[in-house]
Amino acid sequence: MTAILAIGEPMLEFNATARGPIHSVNHFAPGFGGDTSNTLVAAARLGASAAIITRIGDDPFGDALMTMWEEAGVATHLVSRTPDAPTGIYFIHRDDRDHHFTYYRKGSAASAMAPGDLAPKAIAEAKILHASGISQAISESACDTVFAAMETARDAGVTVSYDPNLRLKLWPLPRARAVIHQAASMSDIFLPSLEDAELLTGLSDTTAIVTTYLAMGPSIVVLKLGRKGALIARRGEIPADFRKIDIFPVETVDMAGAGDTFDGAFLTAYSEGRSLTQCGQFAAAAAALTTTGLGAVGPIPTREQVEELLAGDTKKT
Repeated sequence: MTAILAIGEPMLEFNATARGPIHSVNHFAPGFGGDTSNTLVAAARLGASAAIITRIGDDPFGDALMTMWEEAGVATHLVSRTPDAPTGIYFIHRDDRDHHFTYYRKGSAASAMAPGDLAPKAIAEAKILHASGISQAISESACDTVFAAMETARDAGVTVSYDPNLRLKLWPLPRARAVIHQAASMSDIFLPSLEDAELLTGLSDTTAIVTTYLAMGPSIVVLKLGRKGALIARRGEIPADFRKIDIFPVETVDMAGAGDTFDGAFLTAYSEGRSLTQCGQFAAAAAALTTTGLGAVGPIPTREQVEELLAGDTKKT
């Protein structure tokens, strides 16, 4: 049985090795990205069985992704290769305040995903199906495919996980809100960032945001608060019982992919039957370690590294 099965768009990453405007950077480090792919790589490195449903180009970038997944331990038997559409790519550059993304993904192989690409038996046999707003924003057919996968999972009693990962360059806010909130109503675990949740709900109070999303249908809401940690709640709980997860202080180099790693670590711990507090702490530690290196995938930690950080934090307390 696959512990975590995800659907979405994988991409090749080119990450600026120095700070400054993109036109002033001379060197970019190649790597890998795509939110649900990052989540699966994190899960696999942390010990979970993982597999991806996607389309990639029959091109060198697609070859590189296949090699990366195989080395990471992510199963690729549900990946389709498309000869007439490319694998998407993106560039990252940073200034003193934040990192910025430039995408080349229009017409990508993943954007041609269709419900017929799905393998219902594989979905039904997974413990968790994970998807994201980006998975649905890249095209109408991809959006329909994600909803079809979620319906299949729900019918089979599979846990459905969803991260909004709102990208307003991909779709307008009203459309994004409608799709993401429908997905929230179909999810068991909903993992928004505070920034995304504020835009989607119009709310700023974290307790109100969590309560609002729990009312939409998820059993568990994990509100990621960036440098302030996370807030985790289960349906039926009162706000006083919500779990506040603190961050692990590290020397941050690059925040890219930290939220995706958080998702992968949380779902890995959840699939192992850990408590929600333990899931949150495990995820926070993994996400922190991911920020200590350059790129979305390269710095994703192993289970041993995460457990070492957790053990060190326990000794301090």
